[in-house]
Amino acid sequence: MNDGSKKSRRRRSSSLLYQEPQESMEHLNDQAAIPNLNANWVNAKGAWVIHIVLIIALKILFSIIPGIERDTSWTLTNLTYMFGSYLMFHWVRGIPFEFNAGAFDNLNMWEQMDNGDQFTPTKKFLLSVPICLFLASTHYTRYDLTYFTINTLALLGVIVPKLPVSHRLRVSFLSGHPDDRYPDER
Repeated sequence: MNDGSKKSRRRRSSSLLYQEPQESMEHLNDQAAIPNLNANWVNAKGAWVIHIVLIIALKILFSIIPGIERDTSWTLTNLTYMFGSYLMFHWVRGIPFEFNAGAFDNLNMWEQMDNGDQFTPTKKFLLSVPICLFLASTHYTRYDLTYFTINTLALLGVIVPKLPVSHRLRVSFLSGHPDDRYPDER
């Protein structure tokens, strides 16, 4: 039935996890040629303060909504920040600019920051913010088991992708294998 005119599907592993391969020398040269504006802002003056301001704004927002208790307000603040942090740093790949010939298309923002180096001051700060928010939200929810479980799962969902063991590690049931997302680029 295969007459050569049909393209056969490329077979891939059925594994849920896969490791993103290292860049070629061409991609490394493209990455070094122009500063990465997508990830360099995290080292700018005042970039760390925005996280604290955002958490305070979320807490105020959830506190002024009628009918939301303090426990729920802290948990919603925690969940919202964790979801936004995961989305921004770990879910979205590539950059929104088209001037670097796709050099960062297969990397998320966490992997782009500080040229992929681990345990830089910025990455330590961004690792500590969710932990501190978890501790505060757990304390202000009076260690209720339900809120504790929800906050712990949110914390794990944000902390695990930041660990060095998760560098370039992808979960394919969440985002799909790259070959499936971009079939024209083979």
